[in-house]
Amino acid sequence: MGFRVNQDEIKTSYTHTLSEFTADLTYDSIPPEVRERAKFIAMQTVGVGLAAKGTPIGERSVALGRFTGGVVSEGGATLWTTGEKSSVAGAAFCNSTLADALDWEDCSWTGHPSASIVPVAFAVAEAEHKSGKDYITAIVAAYEVYQRIAMAVQPPENWPNYKGWGLTSWQSFAGVLPAAKLYGLNAEQVNQALGFGATNCTVPGQLHHVTMSDAYHYEHGYRSMDGVVAAMNVKLGVSNYTDALDDPWSFENHMCVSPSPDWYTKDLGKRWLTMETLLKHWPANIWIQTPLELTEELLSSHDIRKEDIAEIVVDPPTFLRMYYSPEGYSSMMQGQFSIPFMLAALILDRTPGSNWCDEAKLHDPELLALAGKIHGGGSEMLYMPKCFKNFQQGHHPVITVTIKTNGGKEYSKTMEGHLGHPRMMMTPQQFKERFLIQAAPSLSPDALEKAADALASVEQCDDMAQIGAMLRNN
Repeated sequence: MGFRVNQDEIKTSYTHTLSEFTADLTYDSIPPEVRERAKFIAMQTVGVGLAAKGTPIGERSVALGRFTGGVVSEGGATLWTTGEKSSVAGAAFCNSTLADALDWEDCSWTGHPSASIVPVAFAVAEAEHKSGKDYITAIVAAYEVYQRIAMAVQPPENWPNYKGWGLTSWQSFAGVLPAAKLYGLNAEQVNQALGFGATNCTVPGQLHHVTMSDAYHYEHGYRSMDGVVAAMNVKLGVSNYTDALDDPWSFENHMCVSPSPDWYTKDLGKRWLTMETLLKHWPANIWIQTPLELTEELLSSHDIRKEDIAEIVVDPPTFLRMYYSPEGYSSMMQGQFSIPFMLAALILDRTPGSNWCDEAKLHDPELLALAGKIHGGGSEMLYMPKCFKNFQQGHHPVITVTIKTNGGKEYSKTMEGHLGHPRMMMTPQQFKERFLIQAAPSLSPDALEKAADALASVEQCDDMAQIGAMLRNN
């Protein structure tokens, strides 16, 4: 007979509180600015998923979506880049992988929750014929709960780089929560679904960072598929399996050497962490956004051409983000995580997209020659654990980019943060403009405008299957 926790002996039942919040949250109870932000987070996520069409990983994601969920003629949910329909689990796997494939989605303090939250919410809402308001409500509920669970298991300050830190480990909650909300689970059932979320957490690991493998992107798909299946498992019925965040051997004690369980319910319903999420303006790692923004502004302001450039200095440099090899790069991920590679890609093509990390670019002589001119400055190196800690306090690294020309001129610009940072969020019009660039590979011009308008006013949609149908007009 297993040991069962006595709820009367628990000062605060974290699992119960989060479950009630998820089950009880309504569209009208969410502050208008939070609903608006969630809507554009969702729009951007769909856009960056559509942007991955034609890439090798995009094609494989669709193939795996078909493999895991089949192709259906009725019901189910849309595979974003092809317009085919698969099971909800298959669509969640495919679209979540697509959403992370170009590293162009959100970045919270703990990972990329949108890469699971939005594709899962979209797939379930489409299959269940939920409204746009239901869709937005599920996204907000998932963001608020996911982020708090993830914060409870972050390593302490000065912990060795990456040891015990794996952002796709707690990603399972980003898949479980929107599915639980949209499948209409009550508080007790959400509690059970959180139990599956804990069960489905992988051991923290950084193999993708060591190998620079695109397997990293698929991890988001796996966690999303698991989340859909977990929520449906609970809906069909499961005995007990509650209080995963409160039992004597609770989740955070397995995941972290020094957990912070107070984060589970910190300011829940008062401080909306959805509003503290960063949206990437460029298809690159979070710590490359500011160098890209600065380089684009310098190129535009001073009409600098690629043949004018003698050197570009990024100061301070960021640890593990200055990689350059004159022989080329081994994978798309290695390019996405390299400041020299991404700045060179921008200089050669000012329109962002999958074209920046086309596999041919990884060994392109012109790009590599430009990348070789991009160096770190002399200031103290930035380390990512500290950068993330500062991000939690509302700050961002202060970066200076200096472009030196062959004619002997120098142009510099300094910036803290960038467009898309919570303190410098994009406007609705800027989100739409980005979506039109992002989704262009997947949709015809007419379908592109209709989809952009529909997603920008998704709260007016009575049936999300209608928007799913728009993504099939490609």
